[in-house]
Amino acid sequence: MAEVNGESLNADAGPPGKPERGKAVKLVDRVFDQLLERIRGGNYPPDSRLPGEHELASMLGVSRPIVRDALARLRDQGMVYARQGAGTFVSVHGSPTTQLAYSPVKTIADIQRCYEFRLTIEPAAAYFAAKRRNEQAIQKIASALADLREATSHQLHRTDADFLFHRAVTEAANNHYYTASIDALKAHIAVGMHLHGLSLLGPRQGLEQVYEEHNAIYKAIADGRPDDAQRLMKAHLEGSRDRLFEGRVLDLSF
Repeated sequence: MAEVNGESLNADAGPPGKPERGKAVKLVDRVFDQLLERIRGGNYPPDSRLPGEHELASMLGVSRPIVRDALARLRDQGMVYARQGAGTFVSVHGSPTTQLAYSPVKTIADIQRCYEFRLTIEPAAAYFAAKRRNEQAIQKIASALADLREATSHQLHRTDADFLFHRAVTEAANNHYYTASIDALKAHIAVGMHLHGLSLLGPRQGLEQVYEEHNAIYKAIADGRPDDAQRLMKAHLEGSRDRLFEGRVLDLSF
């Protein structure tokens, strides 16, 4: 059974022959996401040739029609282009230099703006994560949660584990726009998480409360409770913002 980034793609492939429509669509989504991640991660630089359909199908453990559909979607989005008789090549639009990016955090107001933006995307990502998650996605969230648990037991806050938890939630939503957005915000989120972590290092219950907030989000997603997952993520982000700013948010009006 082939694996890509630890994800088994054969699990949904079904028996040999023509796959069911729903399973085929799911496989195309997965192959599209995997190839997009590799392109954006620089594994396939601009103007480099992608492996052929047969090789990709073998690498990803899917059929050639699945690969063909995923490549067609990448072409539609301008991420790759075809050269007649030569194969499929990565467009300059797929270069890491053209990925989504935001201006760096310069002020306290920027940290608040970052929270404001996260509140528009992460609760929704948690909602869809609870609806669409699979076992691998759940395990990835659980792994980050375990790191947070260990850090909390030593009265520490790990910004890296905190970020990985939130990123794993976006991945569980199976919508690469959420993941791309949070990746673009990584440095910005880290500033807020670091300052928030420092504010928790006094009373032990502060760290424990934040851990329990993450744990509740995880349980809602694992149990398939989308409304609860959305509500809990929103409450967690608002709580983080309010703890950091001590409930005194800035007026961002012009």
